[in-house]
Amino acid sequence: MTASISDKITAIRRQRGNELAILAHHYQGDAVVGHADILGDSLELSRKIAALSAKDIMFCGVFFMAETAAMLAAPGQRIHIPVREAACVMSEMAPAPLLDTVLATLRAAGRDVLPLTYVNSSAAIKAVVGACGGAVCTSANAPKMLKWALDQGRGVLFLPDKMLGQNTCNTLGVPESARHILDVRGGGARLDMDAARQAEVLFWPGQCVIHARFKAAAIAALRAQNPDVRVVVHPECSPQTVAAADAAGSTSFIIKYVAEAPAGADIVIGTEINLVNRLAKQYQGQKSIRPLCLSACSNMAKGTEANLLAALETLDTAEPVTVPEAVRAPATAAVVRMLEVSA
Repeated sequence: MTASISDKITAIRRQRGNELAILAHHYQGDAVVGHADILGDSLELSRKIAALSAKDIMFCGVFFMAETAAMLAAPGQRIHIPVREAACVMSEMAPAPLLDTVLATLRAAGRDVLPLTYVNSSAAIKAVVGACGGAVCTSANAPKMLKWALDQGRGVLFLPDKMLGQNTCNTLGVPESARHILDVRGGGARLDMDAARQAEVLFWPGQCVIHARFKAAAIAALRAQNPDVRVVVHPECSPQTVAAADAAGSTSFIIKYVAEAPAGADIVIGTEINLVNRLAKQYQGQKSIRPLCLSACSNMAKGTEANLLAALETLDTAEPVTVPEAVRAPATAAVVRMLEVSA
């Protein structure tokens, strides 16, 4: 009888033992998640890297996550990803050369800001941020990291996600009059320098195309049908959507929110569909769990069980994910600042 894909992966894992570790993000499909040694969000997975003794680490997610893992890996460890083409649209909205230009333009006009980048960004962006003394944040620790950045007294450029940035400012009570979304079109030629000088927090104009689909109007329609419905969303959603929800937080927060909801609760979730479906299966018969709308990340979907097997079968000959030293050092500094501040 021909072995299934799942059986073949299990056999490879058994053969390699502690020399192999498989990490997976919550947005991966169940077939991949079933093989993971560690399942988590960006912050959880970043924290786990340093403690891993495995020689080969397979990171099931999108490419910026594997890059971050490569920066934190110990000497001799190799980071792999099933599909290198699994990108992140949001991270691509902030090219490193453009960030360099924008920061230089701001400085030339007398506006010095400390950059704070969401982990959903390239290693090159993290390097620019790290070289400026800035740090990385995740959706789980964004309030703590933005407070840290503001406490440095330079003003802050939050990138690339304007939604997470605005929601975090709302959490911290930063007034709207102290915020400004940059216009980076034309290679930074359209910057409004008067507004940039007056604002305490500047935002890069990026966003998650998945979480942008969740609308406050959909929440209002749900409440009209059932006033007792509980709505929890990811903070990459718009500020209007977050304001209409009962709660907002990282994937780990959403998982905890569902776990702590009382039996019989009707919970609607605004985040990537793989996590929503997994929670619905886990609590079937106990709580009603459904998506605010169907929103799947096509890049996360590139990490299939078949692709995972193919990557594992070529583990010894495949080129691992690496980050050039000129990029790795300042980018790692930005990540380490996050880990130290959020410890």
